[in-house]
Amino acid sequence: MSRRGVGANRSPVTHHLTEEMQKKFHYTVGPYSEPVLSIEPGDRVIVDTRDAFEGKIQKETDIPSKILELPYLNPQNGPILVAGAEKGDVLAVHIEEMLPRGDDPHGICCMIPFFGGLSSTDYTASLHEPLPEIVRRIKVDRNHVYWSKKHTLAYKPHIGTLSVSPEIDSINALVPDNHGGNMDIPDIGPGSITYLPIRSPGARLFIGDAHACQGDGEVCGTAVEFSSTTTIRVDLIKNWKIEWPRMENETSVMGIGSARPLEDATRIAYRELIRWLVEDYQFDQWDAYMMLSQCGKVRLGNFVDPKYSVGAMLDKSYLSA
Repeated sequence: MSRRGVGANRSPVTHHLTEEMQKKFHYTVGPYSEPVLSIEPGDRVIVDTRDAFEGKIQKETDIPSKILELPYLNPQNGPILVAGAEKGDVLAVHIEEMLPRGDDPHGICCMIPFFGGLSSTDYTASLHEPLPEIVRRIKVDRNHVYWSKKHTLAYKPHIGTLSVSPEIDSINALVPDNHGGNMDIPDIGPGSITYLPIRSPGARLFIGDAHACQGDGEVCGTAVEFSSTTTIRVDLIKNWKIEWPRMENETSVMGIGSARPLEDATRIAYRELIRWLVEDYQFDQWDAYMMLSQCGKVRLGNFVDPKYSVGAMLDKSYLSA
C-alpha cells in the first residue's frame, strides 16, 4: 500500500521537531491551532514527544490527583501540515523508530482516581470510593522495561495518540474517533503504517502519547508512559476514500474502530477491514465476512478512554491466496 504514496519515490527531507520548536503542546486535535512544521509527502520527521503527564509525575511518592490538572493530559506535537493534502485523501504515517529520550530514560504508570477499566468513572458510575493512587517509576532502555526486581518486560514501543484534524471540530486529545486520536493500539509502533482519512486542508498531523509497552486494553488506565524520540515518514495517498483509520505491518492488515459500547467499536473495525479486503484485495464482501468469522483477530486498544478502540486484523498470508 505504501507504494501508492505521492512521495514514495522521492528522497525524503528529514525534519526534527524539537520541544523548542514545538513550544506549545496541544490537548485538543482540530483545525484551529497554529502549524509548527510544513513538509512534503515522503518527508521524514523526528519528533521529540513528552509523556502523557508532560513530565509532571517524577517520583513514586507523587500523588497524581494533586499534580495533574484535568483535562490537560496527553500533550500532542503538531500540527504538521503536509503539502497537497486535501479532504478525501489519506495520510500514511510510517513509524520507523521509537527511542527513549532524556538522560535518565524512564516511564511512569499510575492509578488515577475514577479512571481505569476496573474503576468507577463518569461514564460507568457507581457509589464506590476511588481506587488507591499508586505511581510506578520504571527504568526503560532500548530493549527492556524494568518493571520490578521480579519482572522485566520487553520494550515494545508504540504511539498511543495519532491524529489528523477533523473538518470543523476540535476534539480532546484523550478521545479516539474516526480522525484517529487516542486509540492506544499496541501495533502502531515501529514497522507499522497507519492510514488516516484526511478531512482538513494540509491534513494537520498530531502525534504524542508514546508508550514503552502496553497490554491489551490498558486496563489500569495508563501504559508505561515515556518521553520518546519517534521517527516517522509521512506520505500522502490521493483520492483514497476511507472512513476510519487503518493499519498495516509486516504480517497483518487492520481496521480500527472507536466507540462505546465496546461491541460497536468492534463492529466498526471489522466493517472497515471488510471494506479494505473488497476494495483492494478483490474479496467478495460476504465471503470476507464469513471467512473473518474463522480467522479474524481482534486487538483491544483501550477500554478506559471516553471511547473504546478495537483493531480487527487479518494475517497477510490470506491476501495473496
